Amino acid sequence: MQVPLLDLTKQYRSIQEEIREAVERVLKSGHYILGPNVEALEEEVAAYCGVSYGVGVASGTDALRLSLLSLGIGEGDEVITTPFTFIATAQVITQIGATVVFVDIDEDTFNIDVDRVEQAITSKTKAILPVHLFGHSVDMNRLLEIAKNYNLFVIEDAAQAFGSECNIHTQDSLNSWRKAGSMGDVGCFSFFPTKNLGGFGDGGMVITNNKDIARRLKLLRVHGGNSTSYSYDALGYNSRLDEIQAAILRVKLKYVDKWIKMREEKATLYNRLLSDVPVKTPCCKSYSRHSFCVYTIKTPLRDKLREYLKNSGIATKIYYPVPIHLQKIYRDKGYGKYSLPSSENICQRVLSLPIYPELGEEQVFYIAEKIKSFFEN
Repeated sequence: MQVPLLDLTKQYRSIQEEIREAVERVLKSGHYILGPNVEALEEEVAAYCGVSYGVGVASGTDALRLSLLSLGIGEGDEVITTPFTFIATAQVITQIGATVVFVDIDEDTFNIDVDRVEQAITSKTKAILPVHLFGHSVDMNRLLEIAKNYNLFVIEDAAQAFGSECNIHTQDSLNSWRKAGSMGDVGCFSFFPTKNLGGFGDGGMVITNNKDIARRLKLLRVHGGNSTSYSYDALGYNSRLDEIQAAILRVKLKYVDKWIKMREEKATLYNRLLSDVPVKTPCCKSYSRHSFCVYTIKTPLRDKLREYLKNSGIATKIYYPVPIHLQKIYRDKGYGKYSLPSSENICQRVLSLPIYPELGEEQVFYIAEKIKSFFEN
């Protein structure tokens, strides 16, 4: 049996008529960038996440970059984040002239270790950039409290966590579930095709409850001004979400909760079938509702297991083989001298298995059986 890591064509086939009709309407409209579909998607995503504003941009990376700039962060400022994530999280901080400060991770959730954040704060710290990695929320109750105590911005990287939730304690309730991305000053999404809500190309969005931040984001995404009058007030970027991607995403948004539930069902099945196998399956803390954008196990025999699964027709992936502080571009900046043992350890042990809504139960059984066979032999 051949099992791909991801099969986007199955999802397309399930909604292909709706997609075709949506794209056809855009093509006939003659309006292809920042039009009515982008505006509608912004409103629909904001409503889904329980916030006031959404601003569509060209990618998840741009969502992060423009968020930092919209908050006035730049040269001389420090931003705290995790070294165990996709490179874009750190790159955008460096690219705008700010300094990345890495804090090691919690080995259970793979997220930034909130217990270590406070000791990394200095007089130059302006923001904390937590990543809800693989779909598991960071402990935002504690992180938001730290940010409030030190008057810091919080920029949520929810690129892998569309639809994930965190239980936020409020004055009125001890049980208030909030969507990933909706709890900080801004939340950043990627609509890369592999994500829980993915387009047929690149795309991203920033969500916020702050009207002024939303206004600045809209300014920055169109070169910093008004393209109609050719008047510019800021050094902006070309980061416009196109109408075809927005139209496709609007169709898919209607199904995203159903698809996340299907991901959860596959993860639950994996957990049950692998319960007696010497691998560590993904944890889910009580404060988090995991959306399983990625299903990642841990084993010290990772490389041998991966090769065995490959020979059995099962595709896997390593997210991430090298922590960011040990990547060449950051080693050359002196970050290699820092010891972040949990991140360095996890990079040697993680292996991501196939997971997507349309993954068949028989495929999950086959993968689990092959993993059991590997350890038995």
